[in-house]
Amino acid sequence: MSMFHLTFAIWGLLSVSCFIVVVCASWCPYQIFQQSNQRFQQKTDKFWVFSEQTETWVEAKLPYDLLSCVNGDCRKVGSILQTDKKSTQEVLELKHKLDEQKRSVENKDSKLEAEDVVLPQRKRISLSKISETSVWITGESGSIYERFWNGMEWVIVPHDLPVSAGSAISIFVINQTILALSEAGKLYQIRVQLGESSQPIWVEFTPTDPEKNLLMKSGVASRDEQRAYFCTKNGSLVELAWVEPSRWINHGQPAGANVAAIADASSTREVVYTISSAGDLYEYDRKSKPSWKRHIWHERTAQAAPLMPSKGCSLPGLSDDHSESLFLLTKEGTLVERKLHQRKWKWVVHGRPQDQNLTCITPALQDESSETSSISLFFTTSFGSVFEYQIVKQLGLVPNNQFPGAWKSHQHPLHAKAARGIAGLQLYIGRILFPLNDGRIAELHPLGQGGESSGPSQPQNIRRKASTKYVWSILDVPESEGWNAEYCTNERGLRNCLTGIKDESEESVISLVTGRRKQSQTQNHYLSVGTSGGGRLIQSSEEYNTPDDWIISNFRLRLMDLGKSFFLITDDGLIFEYISIESAWIWLKHESSTAMKGILSNYNGSLFMVDAYGSLLLRERSGKELAWRNCTAVRKGRNVIGGQPWDGLPGQERKVTTEDTLFFVSKTGRLMKLMVSLKKLKWKDCRNPPDAKVACIVDQELFRKNIVFVIGINGRLYQYNKVTDLWHEHYHSQHLVLSQFSGTVIRPSLKTLSGSLFMLSREGGLVEYQWSSLYGWNWVEHGTPNRGVTLVGSTGPSFEGNQLFLIGSDGKVYLRYMDKMAWKWKDCGFPYVGNKLVEAHRHGGFQKEKVDCIDEDSASYLKKDQGNFGDLSIKCDSKVASTRPIPFSEGSVLFELRDGRLAEIQLVGKREWVWSRIIGTPASLCLENYWTTVAYNLS
Repeated sequence: MSMFHLTFAIWGLLSVSCFIVVVCASWCPYQIFQQSNQRFQQKTDKFWVFSEQTETWVEAKLPYDLLSCVNGDCRKVGSILQTDKKSTQEVLELKHKLDEQKRSVENKDSKLEAEDVVLPQRKRISLSKISETSVWITGESGSIYERFWNGMEWVIVPHDLPVSAGSAISIFVINQTILALSEAGKLYQIRVQLGESSQPIWVEFTPTDPEKNLLMKSGVASRDEQRAYFCTKNGSLVELAWVEPSRWINHGQPAGANVAAIADASSTREVVYTISSAGDLYEYDRKSKPSWKRHIWHERTAQAAPLMPSKGCSLPGLSDDHSESLFLLTKEGTLVERKLHQRKWKWVVHGRPQDQNLTCITPALQDESSETSSISLFFTTSFGSVFEYQIVKQLGLVPNNQFPGAWKSHQHPLHAKAARGIAGLQLYIGRILFPLNDGRIAELHPLGQGGESSGPSQPQNIRRKASTKYVWSILDVPESEGWNAEYCTNERGLRNCLTGIKDESEESVISLVTGRRKQSQTQNHYLSVGTSGGGRLIQSSEEYNTPDDWIISNFRLRLMDLGKSFFLITDDGLIFEYISIESAWIWLKHESSTAMKGILSNYNGSLFMVDAYGSLLLRERSGKELAWRNCTAVRKGRNVIGGQPWDGLPGQERKVTTEDTLFFVSKTGRLMKLMVSLKKLKWKDCRNPPDAKVACIVDQELFRKNIVFVIGINGRLYQYNKVTDLWHEHYHSQHLVLSQFSGTVIRPSLKTLSGSLFMLSREGGLVEYQWSSLYGWNWVEHGTPNRGVTLVGSTGPSFEGNQLFLIGSDGKVYLRYMDKMAWKWKDCGFPYVGNKLVEAHRHGGFQKEKVDCIDEDSASYLKKDQGNFGDLSIKCDSKVASTRPIPFSEGSVLFELRDGRLAEIQLVGKREWVWSRIIGTPASLCLENYWTTVAYNLS
């Protein structure tokens, strides 16, 4: 029976004369057929039908009717229509929008990850309050400077230690005497030198016998500032009981332990708390026997945890008038309290904010005139955030640990983080200074009651309220830390070192009015780029391609000796020096084992060159001979493609120091630092900004000490700080994209930090990045000299603090100069080529008929003699090439011509530039004007 039914079913299917199979190109999930209310959603226009006639699949033409045929009876059951193109586009746009939102979330997550990077430990930064109007600061560079209120504004007063003393790490005030501790462990006392100037000087403060060989590691002052306690480098506790005459007492160290840090010396019990390197707490009490006691953990009260060897904070009267609390941090970053209450010691664990590690404690001053029920401690975390911990006090019979304190996050300033492990300083009630990780100082203060322009605050003017809104203000610091604060002057005015005097001139009024606006603008110009050395968006290990002629066009020429010698690299990689010997100019050829591509630096008479393989080679004098040294072969060396564009500023003598460094760009787009002092070469990888590789160096420490300005391959401007090892991006509009060529610094006066960086945009326009103490940073776009002419290559040298040479796409030289506080253009053209010039140069003389620079109003001056060029050889072209020009003397510039020769332009008077001569070179094919002397080989 079952076989009959199966045969009948097969016969029924085959009896259908024709059938149509519809196949959808998109895949339909199986779950659809399990839902009776699911509607078919068409997502494609591609459908196929099977034809019995051709026995093949053919594409269906839409619209297509769906038929159901049974025994020749066919009925329409549906249709496949053409999809709406607009709806498909909307689907794609929605998908794109969702992808953008996903990427935004991913970027936000990556930024949050960058926020959670543990900061490096700064070792030299400290803050010390000398008086209500004076704060002394040691910077990460090891310099000492003072923030002093002169009655009108805060000024910066330098107090650096002698060079022989090294770097300073902290300041102390003992018996009204200021002492400085050096990184070497020696103390220095500041004294006023008797004489006409009466300038303060530092004198070494040597401990008396038998403690004269002790080297100090750190120290704290007592509560009354009449004595100081120091932790020595060998782990002992010593006391400075008197300054003049000095009296030293060596208290030794605990039995079986050392003194790694002094936790507190301001206890009302007149004891000194210390922490050992193992994390144990000790106290030294001279009145008790034995003098050293150890504070141990009891398992009933808290779990034992090693303490962090750092400074703590003691507070009296939290529980009653005779109680005392010592707040400390564990090595895990947790806040603990060692409390003395009713003659009993007790450990209290206060914990820490979620996912944070505390690194230092900053106590807050309390307003004694007001009754407060709580006291605040401020903490800096390892991630650079600041938290406030409010502790309830005076609770009567209820122990204060029954009511744990409340944590409040103050985060950190915009684009800056608090320095890890460096305590802040309570400047006034409600106003706290915190050192930042980038070397600057930030003030946390109530809204409208602090900041750069606010002077000393009176206690009665500050009343802390629970609803008080606290804000951050960033305070600038001096150039020694790589920033922009100007030092005070002895001249009459607002920035006088002792007494500020208001000048009623318009400039001074503007300065007072715009003080806050300038500060805000300056903060916004420095953008944080995350932790340096990362690579969220790029892989720094990969090489990126630069134009083949990039090195030779930027570093073909290099000045050796002002007005006497310069070097030239030919396209074939040969090295020539043009030098004046006994009033005669000759060419010298320097032999090398490999072909050179450029000269990247001139340091102290030695040249750093890059060969065809990217190796950095040093050409230096060894005795009476010249020798080569491969710097890339030194440990951690890299192949390089670029270096600093200029070796100095006009009129500035470069001093050789023991910390001299040179910077180069590696083939992988990383900034490399090379220590060159005392001929001891040492490399350091300074990495690159996380979002861009380094394309070129714009300036190294000519515009700002300790700062290297670079341009990334994305056309953005960045800076690297030598002191803090941090990268910052400088803000500019998105439409401004900088070219990957070096820039030029213009400093109107070396006595001030005001000046400008001149660069070119990718569109060939001149761009200025300007700094002034009045307005901060500003971008200025100068455009191009003429319509249809763009600027090419790198910017040229500057003169007189207001003149800049540039090369146009038309082969002419242009001068950008300032006249009566307004920038103007001059067309200097290119040198004429005629028989007079050739004969004059052949006899070593100068051109008789000199060509002056032409104002933009008379740019047609040179057109009258354009026909003279037709008589020249086809190999000669006196238009100016895009090779970066170099200064040859205090009033002349050398340009390379398109035919390989060199042309010199000289300054006549104050602003008249004239073409003086053309110099034939071994790189030139213009043999008609070839020099008569033969190149001498110098091996």
